[in-house]
Amino acid sequence: MQTLELNHVAIVTSDVEKSCRFYRDVLRLEQIPRPAFSFPGAWFRLGAAQELHIIGGEGIEPAVPRARGNHFALRVDDLEVWRQYVQKFGVIVRGPITRPDGALQLFIADPDGHLVELFTGP
Repeated sequence: MQTLELNHVAIVTSDVEKSCRFYRDVLRLEQIPRPAFSFPGAWFRLGAAQELHIIGGEGIEPAVPRARGNHFALRVDDLEVWRQYVQKFGVIVRGPITRPDGALQLFIADPDGHLVELFTGP
């Protein structure tokens, strides 16, 4: 028995369209086809083989973004370019900071307060 891959990350959101605009327009993720589930949502490509699944939920209270809270991380090509880009959207929660191994991190929050880490390797 073995685990083969991390296939997807799923997050519940209060407003699917608002979240789609964030992940599509701010983070520039590619929206991909989603099966016709009986509940609202959207899927996005994360890298070569992983996906982000947005699930619509009623009555969801936005999370309070905390830099060490639950999050997923996206490796980016140039953190400073990304910092300047996302800064105009007002979504930066913390950073950029340097990890002890030399990697650079920037934490941003989606419309529901879910944290996304953007980072470059050490």
